[in-house]
Amino acid sequence: MFCMFYMVNCEMKNCREEWYDKDAKVAVTLVDVTDAAQALARGHLCGPTSAYFLSKALAAAALLGGEMSEDDETLILQMKCKGPLGGFNVECTAAGTLRGYTEKKILDDFDGMGVPDPRKAVGEKQLQVTRSVPGRILSQGISNSLDGYLAGSLQRKAVIFLEAAVSDDVEILEARGVMVEEDLRDALLCGHLGGACIDVLSVEPMEEDCVLMGVKNCIITPHIAWAPLETRERLMGIVADNIRGFLEGAPKNVVS
Repeated sequence: MFCMFYMVNCEMKNCREEWYDKDAKVAVTLVDVTDAAQALARGHLCGPTSAYFLSKALAAAALLGGEMSEDDETLILQMKCKGPLGGFNVECTAAGTLRGYTEKKILDDFDGMGVPDPRKAVGEKQLQVTRSVPGRILSQGISNSLDGYLAGSLQRKAVIFLEAAVSDDVEILEARGVMVEEDLRDALLCGHLGGACIDVLSVEPMEEDCVLMGVKNCIITPHIAWAPLETRERLMGIVADNIRGFLEGAPKNVVS
């Protein structure tokens, strides 16, 4: 298996790894944009819900940015939705710099309530991906999902998994994305991939007709990668501080 690793050239310490198995013809790309997401969320005064979706959007843009071929190229990922988030606009340059924001920064009905449900915070959505250089659009695609964009605009079989974890005080614990090109299920069933362990699905909760359902060498965990012992200990500490502050007449992390 051929493996390539490089650091994205930007001031926010994002990283990207790529693996390619030429025999199986399966490519895997991993990005971690935690530092960039943290800086942008702080800069835009995002609440935890806005920061969560911004983190995922930045990871998606970093994954799609691997398609860029021009030195001065920029990829723009835009989303408009009917839910209270409103949408987002994020960019990734060929140099690896990430920029972006969400339409709404504070969502009182979701902030402080744990991992937000995208069906309620986002709802029906439309994505647009634009690749451009100064003065010229190279390509543009519209879809209701990233997988749909890849299949429709680039004619590529790929699946994207995005993961984010944000604390109630808007500390971004992780902002990552994985893209698997080629059909993951087929690669597992035919033995090209020995196994896969996945914590996030493109549609959650898992639907009854999910193509990975029942694949023996695929382990799917219920979106709990955010919850190692250290994270849960930190959350318990936050709860204790909230109770202590309330009893002392100085509430913390007040939602409404």
